[in-house]
Amino acid sequence: MSFLKNSPWILHYNGSSCNGCDIELLACLTPMYDVERFGVVNTGNPKHADILLVTGSVNHQGADILKNLYAQMPEPKVVAALGVCATSGGIFAPCYNVKGGADKVIPVDVYVPGCAVRPEAIIDGVIKVIGVLEEKRAKMLEAKKEESL
Repeated sequence: MSFLKNSPWILHYNGSSCNGCDIELLACLTPMYDVERFGVVNTGNPKHADILLVTGSVNHQGADILKNLYAQMPEPKVVAALGVCATSGGIFAPCYNVKGGADKVIPVDVYVPGCAVRPEAIIDGVIKVIGVLEEKRAKMLEAKKEESL
């Protein structure tokens, strides 16, 4: 079992939303759901994060911030879009200042639908994104091994 599977570090970014998904994400940290029992660590520094969780639609002002956060994360890195706003822009999509979902700005690996997305779905999405992270890490190690030959 890899070290990433035991202790993934998560960075949360809220684009522009009603904050419903953010409240549900915070509920995952409470004793009722206790996502930290899986070893998940919430960090505020993108240089320490393995997983980027995006909530809310991405507007034109926040697009560069999201790109910057993604660029600062070390490889391998994965992104999960939480909620309908982060996946497609949601009810904010027709607004003049909204670009759409997170995938309009950065690559997204896992989509977790819902409005607001339930804590159980967030935990399921995090487990799926950890699997994607493990696959990316294995490919990266294989590529490094082939380079050294």
